[in-house]
Amino acid sequence: MKKTVATLLLSFIGMASYSQGSPDYGSGLKFNLNEDGSKYLRVLAWNQIWLRSTEMNPGTNINGEGASSSEDIGNRRLRLLLHAQLSKRYMIVTHIGINNQTFTNGGSAGTSGTGGYGQGKKPGLFFHDAWNEYAVVLPGESGKFSLTLGGGLHYYMGLSRMTMASTLNFLTIDSPIFSWPLIDNSDQFARQMGIFAKGKYGRFEYRVSYNKPYATNLAPTDVATEGAAIAVDNNGNTKWSKAGYFEYQFFDIESNLLPYKVGSYLGTKKVFNLGAGFYAAPDGTRTSVNANVEKHDIKLFAGDVFLDLPVGNKEKKMAITAYSGFFSYDFGPNYLRNIGIMNVGSLDPTFTGTNITGPGNTQPMIGTGNIWYTQAGFLLPNANEKPKVRIQPFGAYTYKNFEALDKASSQFDIGANFFIDGHHAKITTQYSMRPVYSTLSDSELKGDFVVQLQIYL
Repeated sequence: MKKTVATLLLSFIGMASYSQGSPDYGSGLKFNLNEDGSKYLRVLAWNQIWLRSTEMNPGTNINGEGASSSEDIGNRRLRLLLHAQLSKRYMIVTHIGINNQTFTNGGSAGTSGTGGYGQGKKPGLFFHDAWNEYAVVLPGESGKFSLTLGGGLHYYMGLSRMTMASTLNFLTIDSPIFSWPLIDNSDQFARQMGIFAKGKYGRFEYRVSYNKPYATNLAPTDVATEGAAIAVDNNGNTKWSKAGYFEYQFFDIESNLLPYKVGSYLGTKKVFNLGAGFYAAPDGTRTSVNANVEKHDIKLFAGDVFLDLPVGNKEKKMAITAYSGFFSYDFGPNYLRNIGIMNVGSLDPTFTGTNITGPGNTQPMIGTGNIWYTQAGFLLPNANEKPKVRIQPFGAYTYKNFEALDKASSQFDIGANFFIDGHHAKITTQYSMRPVYSTLSDSELKGDFVVQLQIYL
């Protein structure tokens, strides 16, 4: 390995996507495999540690004790990603890691109780991504058109920018989660196995894939009338799914070397994009009415807009970042999933009240219906030429209107990023409200306060 930085290659791999807002990061951990840098291995490693204070939903137990609130620390993500360019056309991507380890859960399979393999301990690494790809038409070979084909366990899942978001450079503390609508049901942590095509035509970018969903087998509850039917994930001998995302990039053209969409460039690029996408899986869910089982297609659509612009005096390095998306989901009649990130709560068996949302920090996250999501942030001006910390306050709003619930919900997030070295070393604080339903038409808001410590190389 003669050099770790190859100037010739920087423009090809779009290093701005790795070093948002950091003037000192350079090309990071990159090993050239030949003298001119056309063959290389790139290594990314990151971790996100969460400290939380959470209001628990009614009827929550934590490790056998009733709890109305909780304070804890956990590993939201610990990851390692390697991608190797073995020729100018052929690339391999491998991504492993763990997620969501807390003091009560997230450990390896079978861990429970007390001791060396007690609950929450020694989580198992697993593959998030593992694919090969081949550039059939390289940029510049055929005018404005480029085309790459690939296959394996991949993240080209279509639908929206947020569905293929990078976890390294969110504007807010995390994904809104519903943008990964199949999460760990018919996908493996937002991925499926299949084949994909990606490329550009000038400012137009496309991504399409054809995938085999993971098997699901939840049994639908039998009901007496069609209006009471509730669809659940049960895809039998799964049929192939189709996904796509199409985007027009009005200003700077973003790198598509990897699928991970940047959440905030911190003013290092001028970006304004309009996009639309879909995901479709035949016979993905089932209902049962009077013992007659009916299959339902999963049909998901989204449209979104993304803006990241430097503003004001260039010396101040201010920037605005904004994203807005509309999601239309059809999983079948009255489909609804309650999800809580790193949920440490379980149901209190002595609880006599009503709570259809579930224990801990769960909320109605994904369902048949419509969702509108908007976030915006502002990178404050430099106080010094090389400030020790850059600050980016942000806010987000989510509106959910699910068929299974009689009342729509609104929820809010507010917080700030404190950049020590761009996204490579930052602290994020966020306060969030989430809806908790006691009945189909009655809900209240509970709060979560999170401090995230992030570092990546």
